[in-house]
Amino acid sequence: MKRPVFIALDFPDAKTTRLFLNDFLKIADKPAIKIGMELFFAEGPEFVRELHSQGFTIFLDLKLYDIPTTVGHAVASIAKLNVQYLTVHAAGGTKMLRQAVANKGKEMKLLAVTQLTSFSEADMQATQLTSSNMTENVIHLAELAYQSGIDGTISAPLEAGFIQQKTNDSFLRITPGIRLTGDSTDDQNRITTPAKARELGATGLVVGRSVTKSNDPVAAYQRVLLEWSN
Repeated sequence: MKRPVFIALDFPDAKTTRLFLNDFLKIADKPAIKIGMELFFAEGPEFVRELHSQGFTIFLDLKLYDIPTTVGHAVASIAKLNVQYLTVHAAGGTKMLRQAVANKGKEMKLLAVTQLTSFSEADMQATQLTSSNMTENVIHLAELAYQSGIDGTISAPLEAGFIQQKTNDSFLRITPGIRLTGDSTDDQNRITTPAKARELGATGLVVGRSVTKSNDPVAAYQRVLLEWSN
């Protein structure tokens, strides 16, 4: 999957998730799906295996952040679930990131979270006691990830091009904070449309409420694909 579009399954339990995915089981090219902490902690590894068996590409978004040994062991355990993508936090530093890479196996790609898209620059500076601006901070964390052997980053679309300049074309730049034109921004601060994200240098998207809250999720997903590919 060279330019994935992940649907963020931000649901509280398996029942709700199955109901949402029911119509997607009927289409030939099943979407890639992102399972975050809420759903994973509610349902656990078995539900991940169930969705994988149905043909979905799985992105497990756990943002691992701990001492290097602990993260390395966690990545080794998660690799047994045959997920295709997993997130770690770039702020964990080079030693932690390298331990994650050493334990991921051949099939799984690791993505490093830089700064959450819910953070404004002022939020980041106040919370992390830094005077660097958002772009400088994200680029720094992306370079750490790249030099540590991580496969790509999770960052806002506005930063994708800057990351590309400091890494290379094969380094994945997956961007959440995607909204279709006219949709609510909700609690996101750094967002854009699928087409604009492509122009800015993104190589993959994470789309949540624009699809999951739509009256016709399959149609909304297909609209995202159309905007992303044109």
